Amino acid sequence: MLLHNFDCEACHRPSGIGKYAVTGAPLRLETAKQFSDARYISLETFRKNGVGVRTTVWLVEDGGVLYFRTDPKSGKAKRIRLNPHVRIARSDMGGNAKGVWLDGEARQVDEMESDRVRDLFRKKYGLQIMLLGGLSRLSGRRRDDSFVVGIQLAI
Repeated sequence: MLLHNFDCEACHRPSGIGKYAVTGAPLRLETAKQFSDARYISLETFRKNGVGVRTTVWLVEDGGVLYFRTDPKSGKAKRIRLNPHVRIARSDMGGNAKGVWLDGEARQVDEMESDRVRDLFRKKYGLQIMLLGGLSRLSGRRRDDSFVVGIQLAI
């Protein structure tokens, strides 16, 4: 596992606003595939002062990249814009880590990739994601405006 230096220039470059994926050193496909059947991961993003904040998220895997979705105004989306370094571990619904923590780095996801990822989420989570989308629309939010983050592990 990589140790992270919070003074590194790459983690403090502005990433802009939009949909993001996580990149890093070349990912070993078999490592990402270990997450493909997981329902949840614990995601750790970092505040400006370097303190980690952990959140449980749904994920899908495609081509060695792990993806999750969130509201673009969420804390994790804001932290990723400021610092693309993240850590993840398989977890249960409560966020309790069930495996080792791995490092990754964020990158922006284009609209085409975002659309493909939404289809993957519909296939994996089916009725659950449809219900969540319906509740979001009832509350006035559009689920298609979600912040899409892909995670490529730094190994």
